[in-house]
Amino acid sequence: MKVVIVIPTYNEKDNIGKLASYLETKIFPKLKKEFDPHILIVDDSSPDGTADIVRTLQKKYKNIHLFLNKKKSGLGGAYLKGMSYATDKLKADVMFEMDADFSHDPDVIPQFLQKIKEGNDLVLGSRYIKGGSIPKNWGFHRKLFSILGNIIIQVVLTHFAIRDWTTGYRALRTELFEALRAEMKKREFSGYTWQIGFLHKTVRKGFKVAEVPIHFVDREYGKSKLGTEYIKNTLFYIFTIRIQELKQIIKFGIVGLVGFIINFTALEVFHQAFGISPDNAAALGAELAIISNFTLNNIWTFKAQKITKPKQIAAKFVQFNVASLGAIIIQKVTVWIGMQLFGDSLYRLYFLIAVAIGTGLNYMIYTKFIWKK
Repeated sequence: MKVVIVIPTYNEKDNIGKLASYLETKIFPKLKKEFDPHILIVDDSSPDGTADIVRTLQKKYKNIHLFLNKKKSGLGGAYLKGMSYATDKLKADVMFEMDADFSHDPDVIPQFLQKIKEGNDLVLGSRYIKGGSIPKNWGFHRKLFSILGNIIIQVVLTHFAIRDWTTGYRALRTELFEALRAEMKKREFSGYTWQIGFLHKTVRKGFKVAEVPIHFVDREYGKSKLGTEYIKNTLFYIFTIRIQELKQIIKFGIVGLVGFIINFTALEVFHQAFGISPDNAAALGAELAIISNFTLNNIWTFKAQKITKPKQIAAKFVQFNVASLGAIIIQKVTVWIGMQLFGDSLYRLYFLIAVAIGTGLNYMIYTKFIWKK
């Protein structure tokens, strides 16, 4: 399994030589029984001669590669180009994101790879899980900013399982990068927003994410590239995507309401006019609602992923029915159980309970299988 550690650099002449030598002499010998480790330095044409140091290292180590950006492209741009090169040219199986300044402990690399071997697609070096830490010498305001920033991201995106959304120390399978490559070419991901954007899309597409604890340390040489622009772009991104997702949920709710009216009307008509039992009437009404929901969701809620070809529409409608089968079963079983326990008079209440359960289940299934991004 080929492992490529992608290291973006800009004016890192005091760090890159030390880091590369440490990896080659201390870390890679531990990996070579199972892995084929490589280093790829992506340099944004550093004026301090970083690339010259890398060229010197290449004479000694044949597994060190240099990708030189003629124009500074930012952190996200560097990772996009570096990972594309590692994927297309070096044929990497696993790639790492790693800083050049030793703020990311190289000794943790085997733990990352173990998590990859266990079947995870993305492994995060986390400062905020048990065993992880941020520098003790950080001032109160910096610690508060770091911790609070991650909490804000978790709250806005409503995803609390991941503790460190902003970490820049990561390992990922090439298949994951391939799945996200086209989307990550957008300009909004050219800077530090790359980290949050990549992780958010990974989670939303259902890839498996794990965390390993790391002790983050401050750089000894050079200057940090983080600034107020990073804060502004991060906040803009997380609130923008959340609003977009909420809009979709609202549309889904409106379509669901239309389906509910159709379902409820059919329930009453089939039961009152035709004498069909409430549980069977609810199931028939659910199928009519499914037809309505599929049509409206396809042309409105999930317009960006709209299915247009007749054969695809037919195939997806069958999948939609299968996916919605759970809602029909929930309705029939819930109404039937209610009738057995409390009698027929409250069948409308049983129906409402079943609809509430089925709606949440359906949204999850539709976004993951029918209208995947």
